[in-house]
Amino acid sequence: MKKLDAPEKVIFICDGKKCGHYSKELRKGFRIELKECGLKKEVDVVRMTCTDNCKHAPVISIQPKNIWMGEVEEKQISRIIKDYFS
Repeated sequence: MKKLDAPEKVIFICDGKKCGHYSKELRKGFRIELKECGLKKEVDVVRMTCTDNCKHAPVISIQPKNIWMGEVEEKQISRIIKDYFS
């Protein structure tokens, strides 16, 4: 077994049936904003399977803080990064 070097901070984005309609744009938006903020190597953006929170789609999770957010919109990305990673 080999230990991987990965960032300790992760933004998980649900890619379930309903969230999946939004997840590609959200992942792209988070990656662009993290790069612009110089946080690309500190925070990873990862798809996760359905979280069974479809009525709140799209859903994200910020780890290791264990913060969960629903109904996330692209226009909120910079605010989320500022509030939780700066």
